[in-house]
Amino acid sequence: MLKCASVYTYEIDDPEIALNEIKTQLDEKISLLEHTVGIIMCHTEFIGTGVLKHICDSLPFDLAGVTTSSQAVNDEIGEMILTIFIITSDDVWFIAGIADDVSGDVDGPVKTAYGKFAADEKPKMAIVFPPFGIHAGDEYLRAWRNIIPDTPVFGTCAIDDTADFSECDTIYNGINNKFAMPFVLCYGNINPRFMVATLSDNAVSSKGDITKAAGNCVFEINNDVALKYFEDGGYTQIAKFSPFKIDFLKREDYDGIPVIRGHAAFTDEGAAIFYGDVDEGSTLTILACNPDDILITTKQALKQINELLDVKGTILFPCVVRRATLLGAQKPLAELQCIKNTMNSDIPFMAGYSGGEICPTSVKNGMPTNRFHNYSLVICIL
Repeated sequence: MLKCASVYTYEIDDPEIALNEIKTQLDEKISLLEHTVGIIMCHTEFIGTGVLKHICDSLPFDLAGVTTSSQAVNDEIGEMILTIFIITSDDVWFIAGIADDVSGDVDGPVKTAYGKFAADEKPKMAIVFPPFGIHAGDEYLRAWRNIIPDTPVFGTCAIDDTADFSECDTIYNGINNKFAMPFVLCYGNINPRFMVATLSDNAVSSKGDITKAAGNCVFEINNDVALKYFEDGGYTQIAKFSPFKIDFLKREDYDGIPVIRGHAAFTDEGAAIFYGDVDEGSTLTILACNPDDILITTKQALKQINELLDVKGTILFPCVVRRATLLGAQKPLAELQCIKNTMNSDIPFMAGYSGGEICPTSVKNGMPTNRFHNYSLVICIL
C-alpha cells in the first residue's frame, strides 16, 4: 500500500509557525506508514530565514529536493511558497542520499554516494536533484545510467527566480548546496509510470542532419559549420529562445520518441552548444513555442492521467522556459493553474518549475529509456 499527500506553507519569517502549518496539514491529510520520504521544493527565501532547516529537522522522515521559482500543490499555487510531497508505504521503502560535490567529475561522486547509501538490491526508481548549470544535463543522467542502467530515473535541476538562476540550490534534509546532488532511491512494491509532455510538432525550420557532434556540442549540420544552418535559415536570433526537436536515430535505445533541447550558445568556431546531448547522426528541427501550445499539451497529459486507474499521486516538473513563455504573455502561473484545475481533485500532486527535466520516454520489458529534456513537462505517476 502506498499513500501520498501534499502540504505547503507561505510562512517565510517564523520557523515555528511554518512548521505548525505543515504539521497541521499532515495530521489532516495522511497517517504515516512504516516507510516515508518527502520531496521538498521552496523559494530561496526560505533558506535564509531558517524556515527550511527547521521544518526538515523537525519532521520524522528524510527530505530531498530543490529550490524553484513557482509551485503548485492540491490546495495552493504560489511563488514565495514551500511545498512537500509525502510518499508513505508499508511495502515500499526509500533511501535518501546525496552526492556531495558534482562540480567537477560527476561519475565519481555519484558512484561513491550510491555505494554509501544504496541497499544491496536494485532500486525500482531513482528520483534525482542535480544542481543547475554546472554540466550539461546528460552528464548527470549518464552517471546514473552507468550505475543503474535498467532503473527508471526521474528528476529536476534546481532553479530560482533570478534572471541567471544564480541563487538556486539543491536540498537534502534541510541543508542547501549549490554543487551537491541529492537523490531518493525507491525499493519494493512500487511501479511508477511516466509521461513527457513536450510541444506540438509545429516546425519553424527545415530538418537538419547532425553530421558532426560530441556530447552537447554540434560542430556540423548538413556537412557544414553548424552556425551556417542557422544563418542560412535566418534562425540565429531565435535560436536561444527556441525548442529543438532531436531524433536520436542512431542510438541503440532510441524508442522513436524525440526529445527537446534548448540552445545555449555558439562558439567562436561556429559550433552550437545545447543544454543536453545532441548525437552525431541525429536530426534537428526548430519548433514553435507559444502559450496556447504549452497549455494544450499540459491539459492533454493531465487528462490521460485522470483516465488511469489506481493513481496514488503525481510529481510534475515543467520546464522553467514554459513559465517564461507564459510570463511573456502575462500568465506566469497559467500552467500551474491548468494542472490544479485539470487533475482529478482526489489525486495528490506536487508541481514545481525545473531547470532541466529527467524522465524516461518509455519503459518496455522493464527497461527504461531514460532521457534528459528541455521545454518539457515530465510526470511521475505513483
